[in-house]
Amino acid sequence: MKTLRELADAYQQALHSLYEPSEIKELFLTAYTHITKKRRVDYALDSNMAPEDDVLASLHAILDQLQTGQPIQYIVGHAPFYGLEFSVNEHTLIPRPETEELVDWILRENNAPTSSLNVLDIGTGSGCIAITLKKNMPNASVTAVDISGEAIHLARRNASRNNVIVDFITADIMEWEYFLSTDQRFDIIVSNPPYITPKEKSMMHNNVLQYEPHSALFVEEHTPLLFYDVIADLGRSHLTPKGALYFEINEHLGQETAELLRKKGYRTVVLKQDLNGADRMVKALF
Repeated sequence: MKTLRELADAYQQALHSLYEPSEIKELFLTAYTHITKKRRVDYALDSNMAPEDDVLASLHAILDQLQTGQPIQYIVGHAPFYGLEFSVNEHTLIPRPETEELVDWILRENNAPTSSLNVLDIGTGSGCIAITLKKNMPNASVTAVDISGEAIHLARRNASRNNVIVDFITADIMEWEYFLSTDQRFDIIVSNPPYITPKEKSMMHNNVLQYEPHSALFVEEHTPLLFYDVIADLGRSHLTPKGALYFEINEHLGQETAELLRKKGYRTVVLKQDLNGADRMVKALF
């Protein structure tokens, strides 16, 4: 019977054409912790041991799925985000580190202990932004919107899983006038909307293209800033006087996004880079 170390080597051999060696190591450790319910650090102690038959079979089953290109997060059904755990499926994007940076920026600027801010998250997906903000700002009132009923259903489950209350709404942000009352005001409006253009598909991993929801990823080539345009208009009507708009953005369109917001009348626009030095976030004050 194979030891765990030998099985980890088998992952390397089977997946080398799809992922880098460091990525394959992470995939195996994710599978190991999911199946065994142990910690990652326990692998060092277990690596020379032969696993139980059911564990071995489950790890082989995950490897078979990984070879199709299916993301590990969809296989195991969950993903970490900012210290929390979120259920994910084919109706939602997999939470990413860049979005954690956006959330961290918001929290660092707004996380007063007694803060009772009103927050609106647009295109919530799994609910990772809205739920994480609520978890770290318990006095805030958080509303989250998505056009996908399936995504909203999962986001509600994630809110329950993480013991927070968020007001979830299934709605099309293009028709925001119909589900927001004229007197609603928000201190923070945040969105990670679709922003990838079709020509960028060639630079993307196949597991993203084949498995993650395209409606949450892509925009038309001729209107790459469509959602930023619409949400900026929403912000003009529904931000409080000192409220802020926060976006995750296409790294290739940072200056264009900032200029769009300035043309919309936002007086202060801050373009922020992620840890890899790419233009990834924008904050705007109206």
